[in-house]
Amino acid sequence: MGKRKLFCEISPLTYQISVKKNIFLRKIKDALSRQRFARIKSYEKLPVMIYKHASLIRRRLGNTDLELQENKAVNLALSAPKVNGILIRPGETFSFWHLIGPDTARHGYKVGLTISNNKPSTGVGGGHCQFTNLIHWMVLHSDLTIVEHHHHDGFDLFPDYKRQIPFGTGTSIVYNYLDYRFRNDTDNVYQLLVYTDGEYLQGELRASKEQKSTYHICAENEFFSKEDGIVFRNGTVIRKKIEKRSGVCIHEETIRTNHARVMYDTSGLEIRKTAPSSIRE
Repeated sequence: MGKRKLFCEISPLTYQISVKKNIFLRKIKDALSRQRFARIKSYEKLPVMIYKHASLIRRRLGNTDLELQENKAVNLALSAPKVNGILIRPGETFSFWHLIGPDTARHGYKVGLTISNNKPSTGVGGGHCQFTNLIHWMVLHSDLTIVEHHHHDGFDLFPDYKRQIPFGTGTSIVYNYLDYRFRNDTDNVYQLLVYTDGEYLQGELRASKEQKSTYHICAENEFFSKEDGIVFRNGTVIRKKIEKRSGVCIHEETIRTNHARVMYDTSGLEIRKTAPSSIRE
């Protein structure tokens, strides 16, 4: 007997019913929670630059339709102003979807690239993962506490193209029940500035005062392996906390261990026959 289908897998209708149920349950959960969500904006820049990053909007991702990249540019241009200037004050939680709202055609969003069932797909509002990827990368360089972060687990979907940040530091989001959230557990006020300039999604994380530490994120022991005829991408992502005054690393943590199945042509890769057991575990 085959594996029994989940309710959401029976038909497109049952899938939509499941989506609406999940959206409703997240709204109820948030309404009953005691979280204070960041809502106040200021377009006057806070004085301290914590980190800045620019993310190329139109990227070559395998054989994906270039029109999807153009639509992503539209989607990002619509969403960036909804986050730009947001203040995250002590005790507040940043929620991506609380600020963006529904990314539907009725709100002007276009069909873009999405990830569904661990493979490239399309959907209205596609491309927002790039937005949360940018925010996540900046937050990793701060004292802020990440409280909700979903991955595209287990799959390396596209060959590297002008990669600037380590593989495995991406995000996965779906309105509104897969969110990207972080909380400000410090006595500092933080601010996100984001905008598109036609070519890049630009981001700045600023604060009212200096942090006592800086953060360095790097990939270590990266390689491709072949196991039972399947190619995997391996490696670890390390986050180091460095005290500014002394320059000494005061904390080091592994924030991601990658063992992702490669889903594109691997003929040009240098591949090991097997991965160490520590990676496979």
